[in-house]
Amino acid sequence: MGKLVRYQQCGCFHFVTFSCYRRQPLLGTAAAYGVFERELEAVRARYGFVVAGYVLMPEHVHLLVGEPRRSSLSIALQVLKQQSSRKLKQRGELQFRQRRYYDFNVWSEEKRVEKLRYMHRNPVKRGLVEKPEDWQWSSFRHYATGELGTVEIESEWTARRRGNRLPEHLRYPEKGDGDLCSPTLRQEKAKDGAPSVVAWLNSKT
Repeated sequence: MGKLVRYQQCGCFHFVTFSCYRRQPLLGTAAAYGVFERELEAVRARYGFVVAGYVLMPEHVHLLVGEPRRSSLSIALQVLKQQSSRKLKQRGELQFRQRRYYDFNVWSEEKRVEKLRYMHRNPVKRGLVEKPEDWQWSSFRHYATGELGTVEIESEWTARRRGNRLPEHLRYPEKGDGDLCSPTLRQEKAKDGAPSVVAWLNSKT
């Protein structure tokens, strides 16, 4: 198998996918989804990165995330996979997750909206539910209604609750001039689970 080339620490969102071992539906219970969501939130808080969206499927996970304030994205994802696998792996199972993961750099507004819509429609496309809002284990309901879940989703809903201020750990120093650039999502109206406006909000000292 060829070597995977990843472009990280480059100030963009990442669309990340990783799968259960041999694409088996090892994640496909309410209890397992709950465990993974709690671990995702714990790792998000520990490493200080944005979760812009996610969906949990029976045999794989999609995440749309920013880059961590502490350590690297690859390390944060490694910890997430290890901790969730340790809690979900059943007696006798040799491996819970595939070792590799897919990482797509998301640079444009259009691509971020595309990835959010893809994630939120995934359960419908697979025939698991009729509508995106019927699938509990994704960020769709947050975008549609502002609903608070286990995982903190960075959106306009979240920013409003903070008085339109970004949390400290979302500030990223730019190379060269010392400006701070914070990747975040801004939503005007949720449609198909994606914000109609997605933007980089810059905060300068």
